[in-house]
Amino acid sequence: MNQPVLNRKDFVSDQEVKWCQGCGDFNVLKTMQSVLAKTGKTKHNTVFVSGIGCSSRFPYYMDTYGFHTIHGRAPTIATGVKTVNPELDVWVVTGDGDALSIGGNHFIHAIRRNQDIKILLFNNEIYGLTKGQYSPTSAQGCVSKSTPTGSVDYPLRPLTVAAAANASFIARTSDNDPKHMTAVFEAAASHKGCAVIEILQNCVIFNDKVHDPYNGPKQRKDNLLYLEDKQPMLFGKDKALKLSGLTPTVTDGNDDAVLVHDTNTSDTSLAYMLANLSYPDYPVPVGIFHQSHRTTYDQLIHNHQPKAKVTKSQVMELLEKNSYVL
Repeated sequence: MNQPVLNRKDFVSDQEVKWCQGCGDFNVLKTMQSVLAKTGKTKHNTVFVSGIGCSSRFPYYMDTYGFHTIHGRAPTIATGVKTVNPELDVWVVTGDGDALSIGGNHFIHAIRRNQDIKILLFNNEIYGLTKGQYSPTSAQGCVSKSTPTGSVDYPLRPLTVAAAANASFIARTSDNDPKHMTAVFEAAASHKGCAVIEILQNCVIFNDKVHDPYNGPKQRKDNLLYLEDKQPMLFGKDKALKLSGLTPTVTDGNDDAVLVHDTNTSDTSLAYMLANLSYPDYPVPVGIFHQSHRTTYDQLIHNHQPKAKVTKSQVMELLEKNSYVL
């Protein structure tokens, strides 16, 4: 039976969108709805799972199946959904606080299992829903309601965690660049395995323009490194990256030692290095850092299932041999 062709509006729910005016989440929502339509996804086969936070309202605004779940536990619930029904397209929507604080453990294990889910991590470097406390990704010195004299913590870089957990797809994009976001989402949608996409997102109320020094419309050309497979890592006005030993170094674009990007490396070491670059010493990489293919968690579970099945007669025989009393 042929499925009807859907457009973006088919994925728009009847719920009122309750985000602050100017919030970066609006662009992400609209882009995702367009991508699902463009890639031929169906409403009945698509599931969005979220935890707690402003971004976690996402499932209400998608006319698909969805779960608004427990703080930090969305990857775990998504893992279960995909394991029970591998035919579903399962997306996780989470924030830097939800995923990397209370949910850090769940985030890591969903990635290292390579469950076939796509994780959208909205990173605005602040707790927005609870009114502006600093988060695990907040910059050192961040002044917030919970750090009035400035945070002393070093920030966590989400994609270094993904690389360390051996994610099979690692990417970064910005909420203010729908064209780039579309390309990244499309690539993630077609990937078989755990995809982690960090979205540089703006909280207009509590951390406005936090990413603007490098991804603002006038700044991105000089400060963003657009990663393209098999292409040299060039950015700005004739600048590039090279390695000095194991240390990345900014160099001239004509340098013969300029690094060439490779998304399909056998491990995530290059992705880790790129994810660990910090502005203003380095450009901020965006695009696909790494993509590899290996058996997914739901495939491993279903391949293992026949070995784990035990018949009733086998159970009774085991009980009798071990003298258990029913």
